[in-house]
Amino acid sequence: MRRFFERYDLVDVIMWLIAATILIAALLGSIKTIQSGKYSPATWVDLGISGLTQGSVYALIALGYTMVYGVLRMINFAHSEVFMSGAFIGYFAATWMAASGFMERNPLLGLILLFLVAALTSVTIAVLLERIAYRRLRRAPRLVPLITAIGASLFLQYMFRGLFGSQVRSYPPMPGLEGAISLPGGVEIEYVQILVIVAAALMMLVLYLFTQRTRAGLALRAVSEDKDVAALMGIDVDATIVRTFVIGGAFAGMAGVLYALIYRQVTFYMGFVPGIKAFTAAVLGGIGNLPGAMLGGLTLGVTESVGTILFLDGYGVPAPYQLKDGIAFVVLVLILILRPTGILGERLSRTKA
Repeated sequence: MRRFFERYDLVDVIMWLIAATILIAALLGSIKTIQSGKYSPATWVDLGISGLTQGSVYALIALGYTMVYGVLRMINFAHSEVFMSGAFIGYFAATWMAASGFMERNPLLGLILLFLVAALTSVTIAVLLERIAYRRLRRAPRLVPLITAIGASLFLQYMFRGLFGSQVRSYPPMPGLEGAISLPGGVEIEYVQILVIVAAALMMLVLYLFTQRTRAGLALRAVSEDKDVAALMGIDVDATIVRTFVIGGAFAGMAGVLYALIYRQVTFYMGFVPGIKAFTAAVLGGIGNLPGAMLGGLTLGVTESVGTILFLDGYGVPAPYQLKDGIAFVVLVLILILRPTGILGERLSRTKA
C-alpha cells in the first residue's frame, strides 16, 4: 500500500474513480438498451456502417494532423481549413460538370476530376501555409507556431467567406451514387457509403505502404525522429516537410469531397467541427502515429453512431443522437485517463513531447 501511494497521487486515484464511474454507467446503459429490444439487429448494422463512413472521413483528416505533428511537433489547427478549401473549390467543379452534362455522361471520370481538383486546391493551401506561416517558426517556442496556426485558420475561413459569401451551397446530385444495396436482414448500404469507406481504406493503405516501403517514407520517418540527425544523414529536411504537407493536404482535400458527398453542402466554416473531431481522433489513436490516427478516426465515428444510442437510450434520454459530440469527447477523456498516450501512442521522451 505504501509503494502504491508513493507511485500514484490522490489525483490519479480520483481520475481512475471517474473513469470507473463512466465505464459502469456505459455498461449499465448498454444492458438496458439491449434488454429493451427497441432496436433490431439491422438497425445496429446500419448504425455501424454509418459510423464507419463518418469515421473514415475523420481518419483521413486526422492523418494530416498526425503527420505534421510527427515532423514539426506542432498542432496545425489550420488543417481544418485545408479540408474546407478542397470541398469548397470542388463544389464549383462539381456544379460546372453537372450543369454541362459532363458528370451525367462520364460519372466515373467526373468523380476522379472532382477529387483531383479538391486535392490540388488543398495541397496548394497546405504548401503555402508551410512556406509562408510555419517555416520560419521551426526553432521558435512551441506556443508561437500554435498561435500562428490558429490565426491562419481564421484567416482562411474569412478569406473564403469574403470571396464566396457566407451562404450554404449544395453539392449537385452525383449520377451513380444515388440508391443503395439491400443485404439480407433488411440492411441497406448506400452507394455513397460504399464509395467513402472503400476510397478511405485504399488511401490509408497507400499511405501506410508509402511510409513503410519507400525511401521517401523512410526519410519522413527519419525526420520525425530527429531533424538534425536526418540532415546529417543527407536527407533534405525541407523537402521532406513539404512532402508531408503535400500528402496531408491531398488527403484533406479528398476527405472534403467525401464529406460533401455525404452531407451535400459546403460553407466557409464547414471545417471547424470535422477538424476538431479529426484532431480528437488523432489524439485518441496516439498523436504522431499513422495507424493510430486511422484507428482513432474509425473508433470515434463508430462511437458517435453506435455508442451514443447504446449508452444513453436505456436511460430514457429522448434524443440520444443529439448528444453524439458530447459522447465522443467523453470517450476521449476516458481513453486519456486510462492511457494518456492514446490507443497506439508510444511514451514520448521529454525532447519529443
